[in-house]
Amino acid sequence: MRLKSAIWVAAFLRRGQAEGHFGAVLKKGAEEAGAIYVIVNHLDGTFHFLGAPPGSTFSEDGERLWIEEIPFPANQESIDTLLARRRKVDPDIWVVEIEDRTGLGGLTLSKM
Repeated sequence: MRLKSAIWVAAFLRRGQAEGHFGAVLKKGAEEAGAIYVIVNHLDGTFHFLGAPPGSTFSEDGERLWIEEIPFPANQESIDTLLARRRKVDPDIWVVEIEDRTGLGGLTLSKM
């Protein structure tokens, strides 16, 4: 059984806070199964923008998989543009931002 989006987001932010990372929900989506996008702010003007990969969004052991929606280093303008397009197609998306100078906020990129 997979976690509801709202539960996963809350757990992700809590884990990030325990690791010393500030995070926030920028847009709240559908509680049960809204698509989740994560912005990793490196606090130097660069960002990673992550979303679910095409096809299966979970690994065999149940871990959520991520891909770069925009190649690193992304900028705020390109992220905002892509998110506006995604919201037109699916208004129930979640957008979460976490600050992490050196990593991906604890997330692992999918090897496609």
